[in-house]
Amino acid sequence: MSSERIYLDNNATTQILPEVAETMAVTWQTAFANPGSQHSFGRDARPVLDRCRDTIADILGADPSEVIFTSGGTESINAAIYGLTLGRTGAIAMTAGEHPATVAGCERARQAGLRLVTLNVDADGLLLDNQLNDLPWDALKLVTVILAHNETGVIQDLSKLSELCEQHQVPLLIDAVQAVGKIPVNFHQLNATALAFGAHKFHGPRGIGGLLIRRGVPLPPLLDGGHQESGRRAGTEPVPLIAGMAKALESFTASQSAPVNHVRTLRDQLQSHLQQHCGATVVHGIDAPRLPNTLSIAFPGLSGEAILVNLDLEGVACSLGSTCASGSAEPAPALLAMGCNADVCLSSVRFSVSRQNTADEISEAARRIQNVIARLRSLSS
Repeated sequence: MSSERIYLDNNATTQILPEVAETMAVTWQTAFANPGSQHSFGRDARPVLDRCRDTIADILGADPSEVIFTSGGTESINAAIYGLTLGRTGAIAMTAGEHPATVAGCERARQAGLRLVTLNVDADGLLLDNQLNDLPWDALKLVTVILAHNETGVIQDLSKLSELCEQHQVPLLIDAVQAVGKIPVNFHQLNATALAFGAHKFHGPRGIGGLLIRRGVPLPPLLDGGHQESGRRAGTEPVPLIAGMAKALESFTASQSAPVNHVRTLRDQLQSHLQQHCGATVVHGIDAPRLPNTLSIAFPGLSGEAILVNLDLEGVACSLGSTCASGSAEPAPALLAMGCNADVCLSSVRFSVSRQNTADEISEAARRIQNVIARLRSLSS
């Protein structure tokens, strides 16, 4: 067991499920054609695309007409920010410590003339409700919030915010990239204007995702060039990838409580062991609702980068946080927004388990992590 590599970086990407790969393999053979083509091959692909759209809409609590297929979460977020703010003046409100895709999209909007307003969070990463009434609602043109944080796993209660957005007729964009396929997500119940998701976060293929956009809301396309997706996203739909995404979502919902309970048990097993055997630790968002699979934990006095490198040498894959922001030695903005001091931020690593991990793997990973932490603490003393 000690020589086997253990993958605990599932918030970065997940391994495709066997049934998803099988579905895609069949679809590559039977529905490979352009679903917009008028010949028989195109007519074979079109109903597969339509069925997948219906399936995804049904699982996510949306109407099929509200589903736009994209290349993934990053494109979905950028397309929504671009489309919902194009040509407008005023302000955008976004959560402190948002995903880099949202930060970059909002920065582009700022350069186009909008100003940015920060939604602050408390020490557990939860939105401060007392700030919401005081937002510049008359100036706001978009509010964008991450539903489940990619680094900490903290899950937001967006009921009050969505109510205020509805009251003031301000579009609400939800980044649900880490939430979809891990916890139940219902677009209509969330009362959002738009919602982004990506297949590779829930054991589907890379290169495919979706944007849900409320029926009747116009969305100028980020990508021009074709009439696909009702004119809202140009480009030939990759039917086999879409079929894989639909199958991955179906696999999650078929036995929803089982994978959720499984990953929560594994995450709690790992968390408990590290808290008991690794000296001083800080679990980020411990008192907030969290994704069942995510553990963001600091080992004060140590370097997160050193932990990451040493765990890689021991065959345990984890992360310092958002892979999209990797390469930076700066403290994670999400943790700074929660009031963590820089030293605690820089001693933090993220473990994210999946339904494919086993209890034996987690026990072995915990042992290796404990040994690495002990070794680094002895070197730093």
